[in-house]
Amino acid sequence: MTGFRDIIGHEQIIEHLQNAIRLDKVSHAYIFNGPDKSGKMMLAEAFAAALQCETGGADPCMECRSCRQAAGKNQPDIIYLTHEKPNTISVDDIRTQINSDILLKPYSSKRKVYLIDEAEKMNVQAQNALLKTIEEPPAYAVILLITANSDAFLPTILSRCVSLNLKSVSDDKIRRCLMSQYKIPDYQADICVSFAQGIVGKAIQLASSDDFNGLKSSALQLIKRLSEIDLYEMEAAVKQIGEYKLSIQDYFDLMMVWFRDVLLFKATKDVNRIIFKDEFYEIKRQAEHSSYRGLEEILNALQKAQTRLNANVNFELVIELLLITIKENL
Repeated sequence: MTGFRDIIGHEQIIEHLQNAIRLDKVSHAYIFNGPDKSGKMMLAEAFAAALQCETGGADPCMECRSCRQAAGKNQPDIIYLTHEKPNTISVDDIRTQINSDILLKPYSSKRKVYLIDEAEKMNVQAQNALLKTIEEPPAYAVILLITANSDAFLPTILSRCVSLNLKSVSDDKIRRCLMSQYKIPDYQADICVSFAQGIVGKAIQLASSDDFNGLKSSALQLIKRLSEIDLYEMEAAVKQIGEYKLSIQDYFDLMMVWFRDVLLFKATKDVNRIIFKDEFYEIKRQAEHSSYRGLEEILNALQKAQTRLNANVNFELVIELLLITIKENL
């Protein structure tokens, strides 16, 4: 667990939460809504720790007894809802862990804070059970709903909560974080930032993932030699991509970024604007040997391949057609 000061981005949300603490205008229910790995749990946990911090400040000190307990997830008045069914939070989960428990006064703090992760998994009955508590909560209770899809909530839930929608973090902030905190070299940070699309946690995961590095190495190796392989070698190339079937969207994204780099360099001759800077000479070579129309055909073929796979068209057939199209246009 970290304090607000250690969170990358989301300054407006942090300011809102800290002002609520400073002005003693903390709401009884909040929704933290954002994509997977966007930092919504970090924000909720920092807020919960700040609410219980013994210093009474707007940022958890991370040194007092309450903050140390919060960091170890054993602060008795910060309660995490658990659920046995992986895809459903049931009405019984809400009744036993929140509705019944909330009637008991805080054990050691002035508030009781409840964190419901993956809150979109609450079924309608569970949401209605929670609604009764949100409508008439004890003064000391704060409920934090953490979700990747607030559209799954009943309108009555939404209307009674403060909704905090996480926005993308700027590429520059994520890049600085990867380079300073995780010692990632600039060219690798650029690739991770490009794929993360403003999601800090995803960028950190990619930067430290051997699987992603293996995927990237495989994709780039194939791209570089694709113009030279004969049609009879195509089966082996399709088989190579098949090894990454479960990560095929990332594989396609790597290819998409590569050919966008080739197209961008062909148009601008500006190496600073490309993502794969460490592959400059190969990108320059492909840019010189490819036409604008050919590169656009490749990018369109990649998009069509993604659409076809989403429609459950035969995997090998889609990949073979894609590779032939790329080969013909390089």
